[in-house]
Amino acid sequence: MENTYPSQLLEKAVCEFSKLPGIGRKTALRLVLDLLRRTEDEVDGFASAVTRLRKEVKHCRVCHNISDTDVCPICSDRRRDTTSICVVENIRDVMAVENTQQYNGLYHVLGGIISPMDGVGPSDIEIDSLVERVAAGGVKEVILALSSTMEGDTTNFYISRKLAAYDVVISVIARGISVGDELEYTDEVTLGRAILNRTTMTNKQ
Repeated sequence: MENTYPSQLLEKAVCEFSKLPGIGRKTALRLVLDLLRRTEDEVDGFASAVTRLRKEVKHCRVCHNISDTDVCPICSDRRRDTTSICVVENIRDVMAVENTQQYNGLYHVLGGIISPMDGVGPSDIEIDSLVERVAAGGVKEVILALSSTMEGDTTNFYISRKLAAYDVVISVIARGISVGDELEYTDEVTLGRAILNRTTMTNKQ
């Protein structure tokens, strides 16, 4: 049964909130009603933060992580180990690995994984730019930290073949993470151990 809203403005706001992942109309209604209880300044601050995020946020030109600047703080940090690149699917995975405090190298955000069923091929994600980073020299190890799924394994294999011609060690995180699990939902201790206990892939002919 459809809800009857006393205000078209309320209904429109609920409709917009319910477009967010994991937000149903009941939850959306609670969020909107909560906003109505707040001061105009608080709501203006909320709206401004979302608008600025959409208009001003950048993607690092080196690793494709989200950033406020052209080069993200991780890539520009001279204390990081520039000889190591950890390859992840998305920005959430960067945050998950950083929270383990077990890795001090750089990252490369693919922006997805190869999934023919979803129409995502190698050219749809940032694989070529990863190859370019390795080809530029200075990288000794590429750590593949993708989810333990068929799509993740397919992407690992494809990347390992693309990098086979370069003198670089290719590692995969240890399988302490259950098959099918996504990095962002793995606890920090387990993920940290998986990175420390990574294994080398054999990709040379």
